Amino acid sequence: MPRLVLATRNAHKTAEIAAMLAGVFDVADLRDAPGAPEIEEVGATFAENAALKANGISRFTGGWALADDSGLEVDALGGEPGVRSARFAGGRATDAENNRLLLSRLSALPGAPRTARFRCALALARDGALVATFDGTVEGRLIEAPRGAGGFGYDPLFIADGYDRTFAELSAEAKNAISHRARALAGFRAWLAANPLDTA
Repeated sequence: MPRLVLATRNAHKTAEIAAMLAGVFDVADLRDAPGAPEIEEVGATFAENAALKANGISRFTGGWALADDSGLEVDALGGEPGVRSARFAGGRATDAENNRLLLSRLSALPGAPRTARFRCALALARDGALVATFDGTVEGRLIEAPRGAGGFGYDPLFIADGYDRTFAELSAEAKNAISHRARALAGFRAWLAANPLDTA
């Protein structure tokens, strides 16, 4: 199988992507790439950040790299936290701190809609050149207190349309069937079917 390096050190994200690409790639991440550069996420969109990371890491590894940039967009907050989802409460914020800040911001807007979406952009690059991009979204709503012990990030607060459990309450298999990342990866897999990777 071709080797694909994910431009992340997030074990949760790697596990999700590896599960969805099982049998297609030998998936590694930056924990297996000592000395890999830290790519500053200065893009204004998820797609721009994903491209920056994919290009930088593929240049470093000299092979194929896939980068994900994803986050939560809350309608009542004008699309925030958006590209700052992981850093909403500060550069070294924990998931719990980000969730508390989000709930605090929403509590200051009584009666405001709690509609939101998770958005994911994927970028594929090789040797420092962008090859393709893919995106996926899942619409839903935010609840008033975290529920569930699974997932990561804002998963304990987010219920997808048509469901009554948060992403953190769903099994990994159930979440991976409907998530924003799954939808972006479905686009990636469809592209791969028409564009087999040159692994030379």
